[in-house]
Amino acid sequence: MSLYDVFSISGSAMSAQSLRLNTTASNLANADTVASSEKDAYKARQTVFQAMVNQQMDNPSSVGVKMAAVVESQEPVRKEYAPGNPLADKDGFIYHSNVNEVEEMVNMISASRSYQNNVEVANTSKQLLLRTLRLGE
Repeated sequence: MSLYDVFSISGSAMSAQSLRLNTTASNLANADTVASSEKDAYKARQTVFQAMVNQQMDNPSSVGVKMAAVVESQEPVRKEYAPGNPLADKDGFIYHSNVNEVEEMVNMISASRSYQNNVEVANTSKQLLLRTLRLGE
């Protein structure tokens, strides 16, 4: 693996963490939504990442990360009796999203830190390449 590969690996990681941040932002934006049925209630989404592997020659190596899928949470939605709500079903219930705001905030902090770490990897690699080029001076 050359030093140049570090840029594509950290770039793929930054892209993946950006997608994770977008998904978290969507979850937080829909945390307080209600619906008139359980199937219409917003369900939290999570990103699933997959390592990209280079199968060249007999030496497979990791060459980055990509988003494999976005999956919906299987946690149940919260049901509330609110007969006066215009969204209430025939039995008087409304259904809240299953977004756990504390988990989403932790997810956001983790994604942000991972993004920052990969920026530092790219910056450090750039500095190393520049120092290598100055060796001949």
